[in-house]
Amino acid sequence: MKVDAGGYPASVNEAADAARRAEAAGYDGWWAPETQVDAFIACAVAAERTERIELSTAIAVAFARNPMTVALQANDLQTLSGGRFSVGLGSQIKPHITKRYSMPWSHPAPRMREFVLAMRAIWATWATGERLDFRGDFYTHTLMTPFFSPGPNEFGNPKVLLAAVGPLMTEVAGEVADGILCHAFSTERYLREVTIPALERGRAKAGKTLEGFEISGPSFIVARSDPAEQAAGVQFVRGQIAFYGSTPAYRPVLELHGWGELQEELNVMTKRGEWDKLPDAIDEEVLNTFAVIGTPEEVVAEIKRRYGDAVTRMTLFAGDDEGVAMVEALRGASGSGAGPGRAVSSE
Repeated sequence: MKVDAGGYPASVNEAADAARRAEAAGYDGWWAPETQVDAFIACAVAAERTERIELSTAIAVAFARNPMTVALQANDLQTLSGGRFSVGLGSQIKPHITKRYSMPWSHPAPRMREFVLAMRAIWATWATGERLDFRGDFYTHTLMTPFFSPGPNEFGNPKVLLAAVGPLMTEVAGEVADGILCHAFSTERYLREVTIPALERGRAKAGKTLEGFEISGPSFIVARSDPAEQAAGVQFVRGQIAFYGSTPAYRPVLELHGWGELQEELNVMTKRGEWDKLPDAIDEEVLNTFAVIGTPEEVVAEIKRRYGDAVTRMTLFAGDDEGVAMVEALRGASGSGAGPGRAVSSE
């Protein structure tokens, strides 16, 4: 199991420094989120400040862009990082795409499938010099002159990772991507009963298995020895679970556990602007089903129990001191991405 570092930096400089610290602490990878900073720029600066650690956008909003712009950015970052970059993409949800980015929204799973295939067609043209002739339902790319082609990348094409929750997008990830970024708003049961079977269907479409496919597991994790710090982390995670739970697109995760009505309750609260009350709506059962909470030692043991045979990577949002010890401990897990068979305890 590889162990990655994550967080929500407030500036590109802060993000790149976090990547540098993660490398020094021994993490395998560092993810750049697209919240308050541009994930591609964050990865570019991080590539300059690091030497070994893998870098990825996690996620960059695909539908705020187009396949050509992302193909070029990803190609540049693969070169700049010396082959350490993966492009992590997500669809976001309709209100953000149409109201925040003023971009079109339709059929997200088929559109994402086509987005990735278009990127791969563009990279193939750059590598081979063959004519670009991608024609799809959502994207058309038929012009590439030598002046605009960077040529083949000496480090090969970057890996493509897709964020997915629902089975349709997850199946797309299995078919056209190199890995999946499981949303933090997921559970062990959902991973085993919904996510992995959908990935297997997608891989079968491509004539492949899950062998070599990256599965980055759910990551609501609070690993703190200090009681006060742990309590603060739990309150933050309650808010995150409630925020994501209010989204209609994520209701199936709650419904699997018999908590579908909670989504409606949370959604009403957000529409009323009751953001400060959201954490209190998440009870202990829901909290502990979604999150892994405890001392670093307890968290390592529970991550291995829940996900050790099912994922290939985990992301920690731990402090520097806690993270160093946890990285080595978690590497003892032998996730292969192909272990859906273990029985899941009833919740």
